[in-house]
Amino acid sequence: MELINSHRELKVYQKAFKNAMDICHMTKGFPKEETYSLISQIRRSSRSVNSNIAEAFRRRQYPKSFLSKLSESKAEAGETQNWLVFSLACEYLSAENHRILDTEYDKIIGMLVIMQRYPEKWTIKP
Repeated sequence: MELINSHRELKVYQKAFKNAMDICHMTKGFPKEETYSLISQIRRSSRSVNSNIAEAFRRRQYPKSFLSKLSESKAEAGETQNWLVFSLACEYLSAENHRILDTEYDKIIGMLVIMQRYPEKWTIKP
């Protein structure tokens, strides 16, 4: 097993970052009246997924803090999925783009669950 030195090397971080960037680009086509509501909310929650993963990685020496940050990341992924449903319902997002992003967030949540189930693989012993 290769040693991971940075949160940027985690597949779950990379996937979350890609999704956040996809959302950023897609929301550029949303109506201007959504700037301070739907656009800002979905961008914030999607970016928070990988931000919390980065924080969790840096808190590996504190198992409870590590697990807490992973939980926050899962919650932000769920919130992002909620905003994706609104984006679809408002017809700002195509059904295909919604399906792709929603599926990707399900995968991210699954990866985070696995990290939480086996924290010893990630945490640092003091």
